Amino acid sequence: MYIPSINRMTNNEEIRSFIERFSFGTIVTTAAEALPIATHLPFLMKQENDSLVLIAHFAKANPQWKQIENNGQVLVIFQEPHAYISPFHYEKELNVPTWNYIAVHVYGQGSLITEQDAVFEILDQTVAQYEQAYKTRYDQLPPDFKLKMSQGIVAFKIRATEIQAKQKLSQNKTTAEQEKIIHTLAQSQDSNERYIAAYMQKNQQPL
Repeated sequence: MYIPSINRMTNNEEIRSFIERFSFGTIVTTAAEALPIATHLPFLMKQENDSLVLIAHFAKANPQWKQIENNGQVLVIFQEPHAYISPFHYEKELNVPTWNYIAVHVYGQGSLITEQDAVFEILDQTVAQYEQAYKTRYDQLPPDFKLKMSQGIVAFKIRATEIQAKQKLSQNKTTAEQEKIIHTLAQSQDSNERYIAAYMQKNQQPL
C-alpha cells in the first residue's frame, strides 16, 4: 500500500484497536496463473507471542479456503471509515476534492484449523464478540445442530508477518482547515463521516 510518511500509522495499540472496531475485512489470495480471489469476512484477533493473529472461517462451499495454505503471503484488508472532503474547506481556491480514510493491510502466513474443539471455540468467540446478548441462547442449541453447522465451514488463521497501516486525515492541511473539516463531518448524518471527524480530532497535528 502506498503510504506517504505523514499518513503512516506506527502505534501498534492504535492499529489493533482499529482492527477490533472495524473487524469486517477482505481476505485476498492468489493461485498460480489465476485471478486473485477475495472474500469479505468478520475476523477475530489475538496475540500469540509477538505476532498478531487473525481468525475467521469460510463457508465450506467457498473454494478460496483451498488457497489459504498454498499462498506465500495472504492479504487481509480492513478499510473503514472514509469520507469525501470538499475543497470548500480550504483557504486557497486552487484545491481539489479528496477523500479521508483509514486502512490497514495485514500480510501473513495462513493455516487451516481442523480440530473440532478449536472450531467450536472459534464459533463461540465469534458469537460472543458480535452479539453477547445472543450467547446464552447459542449455548443452549443442540450439540448435533452445532456439529452439523460447524461441518459447513472451514476455519483458518493468519499469522501476521507484516502490517501496513495508513490514516489519511488531512494532516497536510492547516489547523484552521482541519478544524473546518472536523466541524462539518461531526455534524453529518453519515456515521462514516462522524467517525472520520472523531479520528481527525484525536490525531490532529498543527501545521
